[in-house]
Amino acid sequence: MTCEELLQLINEMVDGELDLSVAECRQFAEHLAQCNPCQVVVDNIRKTIQLYRAGEPFPLPQPLQKRLVEALRHRWQERFGPVARARGNNP
Repeated sequence: MTCEELLQLINEMVDGELDLSVAECRQFAEHLAQCNPCQVVVDNIRKTIQLYRAGEPFPLPQPLQKRLVEALRHRWQERFGPVARARGNNP
């Protein structure tokens, strides 16, 4: 199994389009045992899924939150015109 084949299988599994056969599972495991870059990819996917399932909120750092709000406001203004601000709102 090549790295490309492994990544394709992972994408299909994550999308719910594929269940691996016993032979494919064996090939998958053999490739992972020998390929550090693919191990990193699979570990990152596992960690991402674990974090998603835990459902714990992750607060954005204040500078990132400010940039995100500004970017969204800019996009809104491009599409719908100026944003009317309510009194007491500072974002």
